[in-house]
Amino acid sequence: MSNIAICAPATPIGPEHRDALEALVAAEYPGHRVTFHPQCFERAGHFAGDDLMRLTALLECANDPAFDVVWFAKGGYGSNRIAEAAVQQMNRAARAKTYVGFSDCGYLLAALYRAGIGQSVHGHMPVSARSEGGKEGIRRVLNWLQGDTSGVEPSIDGVTPVAAFNLITLAMMTGTPLMPDLTGHVLMVEEVSEYMYSVDRLFFHLAGSLPRLKGLRLGFVTDVPENAFPFGQDEEAIARFWCDRMGVPYLGRALIGHTSANRVVPFGLASPPVRT
Repeated sequence: MSNIAICAPATPIGPEHRDALEALVAAEYPGHRVTFHPQCFERAGHFAGDDLMRLTALLECANDPAFDVVWFAKGGYGSNRIAEAAVQQMNRAARAKTYVGFSDCGYLLAALYRAGIGQSVHGHMPVSARSEGGKEGIRRVLNWLQGDTSGVEPSIDGVTPVAAFNLITLAMMTGTPLMPDLTGHVLMVEEVSEYMYSVDRLFFHLAGSLPRLKGLRLGFVTDVPENAFPFGQDEEAIARFWCDRMGVPYLGRALIGHTSANRVVPFGLASPPVRT
């Protein structure tokens, strides 16, 4: 059984998202228990409460030994503002947990991975529980938590360490105290709602910032706005171009991104947790 705490380090969710996830878990996953922190439903402008409220909720979930997993409710912008302070205040109980999210919550996954705290996992979040496609992504996470690896990104070989990030999140982290050492990793990247020239610009920045990678895989690049003039290269051509510039092997595609096909990526060399 996994006892899962849910908090919102970035932007809020609504009661309807809570209700949808609780119904899914009750119907299909009697071995899991989900507990939503009340902070998930708070709002302070863009954020799910101010920085102190979001930090406090995250620490309450992470430092509580009653929970096995901390699941981030939603992305959006904001987790970077509390990530460094959070890892500095996490206790021994926090170090034994699994942390799940993606997109903006990649800031937290990265900070945790850098600090060696728990297990960082790229995966779908509770905000998606209301759609059929979103439920499929959530099922992959819940299945993985009970030892089923069928929803894991299929290219993971268990020999080479891996990490997965949204491109803009990764680019913004480089040179900051949140950035983990990805030397020797297969890095998987994805993006949503960026112009194709912006995707190229993000790769340009990363090409001058990343360590020596084992290879790079490109996930989904979705909801690309239409520019006044076509960029002239698609996302795969861009990834290949910058991999060549970096001297990093381009390894093909990965099933990660802001789509219902989003797969689970445990950072490092992780096996699924086995809990009773």
